[in-house]
Formats: sequence, C-alpha cells, structure tokens
Amino acid sequence: MPLSAYWLRDNCPCTECRDPRNGQKLFQITDLPEDLAIGESVETDGRLEVTWSDGHRSRYPLTWLAAPQHGDGRTAEGKRLWVAADFARGIPEAEWGAYLAEPEEQAAVLSAVQRFGFAVLRGVPVVEGQVLKVAESFGYVRETNYGRLFDVRVEADPNNLAFTSAAIAPHTDNPYRDPVPTLQLLHCLRNEAEGGDSGLVDGFRAAAVLREESPEDFALLARTPVPFGFRDRGTELRADRPLIDLDPLGRIREVRFNNRSIGTLRMGAAELDAFYAAYRRFAAVTLRRELQLEFRLGPGDCLIFDNVRLLHARTAFEQGGSRHLQGCYADLDGLASTLAVLHRRAEALDTIAELFAGEGAGEYLGEDVTIAEHMLQAGALAEAAGAPDHLVAAALLHDVGHFNGTGLELMEGRDNRHSDTGADWLAHWFGPEVTEPVRLHVAAKRYLCAVEPGYRERLSEASEYTLKVQGGPMDEARAAAFAAHPGAADAVAVRRWDDQAKDAALQAPPFDHFRPLLARTMR
Repeated sequence: MPLSAYWLRDNCPCTECRDPRNGQKLFQITDLPEDLAIGESVETDGRLEVTWSDGHRSRYPLTWLAAPQHGDGRTAEGKRLWVAADFARGIPEAEWGAYLAEPEEQAAVLSAVQRFGFAVLRGVPVVEGQVLKVAESFGYVRETNYGRLFDVRVEADPNNLAFTSAAIAPHTDNPYRDPVPTLQLLHCLRNEAEGGDSGLVDGFRAAAVLREESPEDFALLARTPVPFGFRDRGTELRADRPLIDLDPLGRIREVRFNNRSIGTLRMGAAELDAFYAAYRRFAAVTLRRELQLEFRLGPGDCLIFDNVRLLHARTAFEQGGSRHLQGCYADLDGLASTLAVLHRRAEALDTIAELFAGEGAGEYLGEDVTIAEHMLQAGALAEAAGAPDHLVAAALLHDVGHFNGTGLELMEGRDNRHSDTGADWLAHWFGPEVTEPVRLHVAAKRYLCAVEPGYRERLSEASEYTLKVQGGPMDEARAAAFAAHPGAADAVAVRRWDDQAKDAALQAPPFDHFRPLLARTMR
C-alpha cells in the first residue's frame, strides 16, 4: 500500500520527533524538507523501518500502520442510541462507595455516561456541596453565572423556571453558551414532594428519528442558526447555534433544545414557516412516550448526564412539597480523559498480570518458590507491614526485570541488570516513588552486605551467588553514597521483603488482590 511521505514522517514515534512523556511533536511541519522522500524501507520484527532522504530513521509498528481511523466518540456513531424500553431491567447505576474504591466500577459508570449519555450513583452522602466532589472524581467543575453549585428548589423570586414547582418539558441546559457545559450533575438531597419525577430523552435518537422520517426538516434544523439567549439583572448571554449540530461528515454531534431560551429569528415568512414546521415536528418526536425514560431520584442519588445529547425533564410537584437537588456543570472532555486513563491502566495491569500467570510460573533462580510466588510474597509482606501503597507496589513488582528469560543470564554468571530493566519498563505507568526502589533493590543488597553485620550470612544460596555476579558488597565510599541517596530507605525496605519472600510454605494472595492498589499508584 503506498504511503504519504509527509504523513508518515509527521507521525514518526522516535524520541527525536516526539516527547516520550506526552507524545507531543518536537518539530513544526514546515521544518521538514520540501523534497522529503522515503529513501529505503524494510519490514522486520513486526515493524516498518524507514530511512528518509534527509538521513532520519523511523520505525513504525505494522499494527499501527494498519489501524483504522477512530473518532473522538462524540458523535452519534460512537454512542448507543436508546428508547425507554431498553432500560426495562434497570438504568445504569452504581454505589458511590464501590465507584470510589474500584477502578473497574468507576470505568463502568463513566463508560455508561459516554455510551448511553447518563448514569446514576446511589448512596452519595446527603451533604450539601457533595455534588462538586462527584464532578471532581472524574473532571472539573464548570463555573457559570449560577455559580460552581446551584440549588434546584422553589425560590421566592426565581430567575429560571427550574427554581419553581412547575413541570419542565424535555430540554438541554445553557444553549445560550458557546461552548455549552457538556455535562450536568444533579444530586438529590430531599424529595418528599408529590410529583417531581425526573425524565430523560435521548436527543440523538430523536434527531435520528427525524432524519429518517423527515430528512428535509432534519437538514433545515441542522443548517439554521437559532438565537439562544438568557438575561437577568447581572447576566446577558447569547449563542447562535442550530438545534441539531453536525460534524463535517454529517454525523450528529450536539443537540440544543430549549424552548424557554430561543430568541427571535429574523427571516422571511416562508423560511420562518418552514423552520417552525420542522421545529414543531422535532419537538413532537422528543415527546413520544417510547422515547421518554422516567424515574425518581431519592436522597443520595446523583444523576450524571450528557447535556449536549440528552434532554432532561421534570414533572410538576406540590408547591409546598419538600424537594431539594443540588447541581453543577462539568465537561465531557474531563470524563473522557479519566476514562481513557482508567482503560490505559487496566491494559497495563492486564499485561503485568499475564506475566505473573505466564512466565511467573517458572523457576526463580533456584529458590523453592516460583518467580511469581516470590513477588507476590514480597508484596504481601509489605502490605502486612503497613507500608504505603507505592512501597507495596515496588515490593510486588521488584523483579519484573527477570521476565523474558533474563534470569537465566544471571544464573549463568552474567549480570542482567534486571533492576534497571524492570524500573525502565515500569516507568511507562509508574512514577519514581515506585520505580526507584525497584531500580535500587540490588544496590540495597550490596549496601546491606557492607554495613549490616550478619546480613550476608542470612542470604539464601542463590542470593549469595547472584551477589557475586552483581559486584559483591559495596566499598566504604559507595556505601556512603548509597546511604545519602534520597531513595535509599525505600530500597532497603523492599530489599528486606525481597529476602523474606522465598518461603514455599507462605501462601500469598493472588495478583488480582493487588490490582486496586496498583491502579491507585499508576500515573
């Protein structure tokens, strides 16, 4: 398959072209020569190696070259469009405690918001301001003229219909802003009133229905800028945007629908008649019973929903009824970022788990335990000692550098520098608080042999052998330099658990026991 030279070079993954910490490019497109050409290319070891006409060399994984284009997941094609009956068995929900404690549960909740447009957290503490903590668990609060936090309850002098007991038809919030807050959170503190039930409509589904049933109306609403506005004593906002916003490929990307906030369109009579016919038809679609999902929020329930996709509604309630919700706005990019990091961590943990289950079952340098048993025992010993998470992680992972068969080199008399290899590999996901004790745990053995009477005599036979291969006890100068290293104490702690973790009778917990801890310590 022919490849574009500039595209290929613009995507060179080497450290001369990209910052390895964040993937950002280190050159401008105009820095590339005008006569850039592929000089030579060859496929080897699953990679395409390219030598460029200016002498630069690049290596590209073949799997990356063959990967399809993925969007940002914000259009209808990246969602699961729904009708109310799709949730006959229940809506996406989770307990707040599990959401906080288990990365998999948090990922499931955030995935539901991305895919379906909403999720409910149950058991959120019934404390004023708690909704802000929910938003901050995955992103950032968007402050508006309503503040960082707003109360949804009956007010004596309301500046918004939401602050009355009246019924509210399906709508999106803040269409008069550009950009509009893309997420809304509503946390129920009290709901003792008759009525006041919540409702949601999938606006993307409604727009798709309109497109299928009346493509002319759909096209008109997608191309007509609508003046949305809001004003009170201290605020005046306006944004001209269509009711249905499409991306350049014609995919539904946003819905703005709020009858209360539509201003005055200035067009010819025929154009206005056509617009209002399409507008009314779209409104009628959003009110179809099969599209309206209704449920009741109780104290401790927090609804998170996509404000540029879902229309939310509320039934009327008794004027004197006690109903109090607190809300805030946030944005989808923060949620998507958190979810992507959770997925990245899960993939990394899966990779590590495969090493423990696969090569970890092999012999550990002649000891009576396998390498996986040894590492799991070290992690368990650190945990039992009350060590902080980063040290438990370091103890658990300290010998990952022995995988890929490199432990055999050590037993054959060649120092495999497994501490450095392991630390460098772990640095893809962990910070120096984890990687440095791993990097220094061999040096810590050499240090203890030099300064602690009786330590060397307690080493196992295999550990005594590897000590000699690794350079033997430190001399006085090196021992002093090691002691002055800021990571020395942590490295020594990991070393001691390493030394103890060779007991065939000790039953350590499985790798999955440590997954939540590892997830907490990952970058």
